[in-house]
Amino acid sequence: MLRERNHLDGMIGGYEQLDQDYKDNLELAQMAEAEKDDAMLAEAEAAMKNVADALHKLEIESLLSGEADGYDCFIEINSGAGGTESQDWASMLLRMYLRWAARRGFKTEIIDENPGEEAGIKSATIKIMGHNAYGWAKTESGVHRLVRISPFDSNARRHTSFSSAWVYPVIDDKIEIKVDEKDIQVDTMRSGGAGGQHVNKTESAVRFTHMPTGIVVKCQSSRSQHANRAEAMQMLKARLYERELRIREEKADALNATKTDNAWGHQIRSYVLHPYQMVKDLRTEYETSDSAGVLDGKLDEFMSAALADRVKGKAG
Repeated sequence: MLRERNHLDGMIGGYEQLDQDYKDNLELAQMAEAEKDDAMLAEAEAAMKNVADALHKLEIESLLSGEADGYDCFIEINSGAGGTESQDWASMLLRMYLRWAARRGFKTEIIDENPGEEAGIKSATIKIMGHNAYGWAKTESGVHRLVRISPFDSNARRHTSFSSAWVYPVIDDKIEIKVDEKDIQVDTMRSGGAGGQHVNKTESAVRFTHMPTGIVVKCQSSRSQHANRAEAMQMLKARLYERELRIREEKADALNATKTDNAWGHQIRSYVLHPYQMVKDLRTEYETSDSAGVLDGKLDEFMSAALADRVKGKAG
């Protein structure tokens, strides 16, 4: 409750400050017009634009009022059909979300990473830590489509690749999620990827399969199997909690369909790098030609549009 109060105090204080800034700059603009001071008028107009931008950001923040929006989150990335092409695309998505988190000042941790045979990754799970991390990222769940000239094709042909992102909240300790251990199949294995000599000597990586739901989580971030088990249990509880949230929102069927088919018909966003540059969200129709910027983590406008669309849908 204290954390929520501090957040609300910050929101209200931010609005009150913007309201005061607006009034001050409006008065400055009126004074500049009366005195025919072009420099002062330009200064007031620039300040008013900053107020408008800040107010827009505050408006988007106000949309993050869901039950779990304030929590940290996990983002699970899986390559679709297509071998090296889709695995390379999955690694590009991983970098994109890490860059997005860095832009917002969030902390990140790679929980699990399964490298591809030749390039890229087959799958990865990252943990993003920061206020409203889940609220911002939750609309990224779905299939992402890439169209480009393949760097792996000697004939320089255009290829289409698919990879999926799945976002779920890191649950707070105060939320009790009961998991019966007899419902969990536990598998241990040697960790893969970078990590030095020790990483492949012991079976420290852990995979949990929750038999009633079919949910699978894997963790290899620590050299300690005990630590990985604890993290995997947290991930499993988070997945079960997110599942309940979706059921409550009556969207489970649509989201499950999105996750199970990494191909045509279940896409949320299209990234075209050839023959032109464009990234388009297929739900909100928001698009930009700055594909390089998007792949470098400039996702806030896409997330804002998706959040506004979701709230509008609920209101309708």
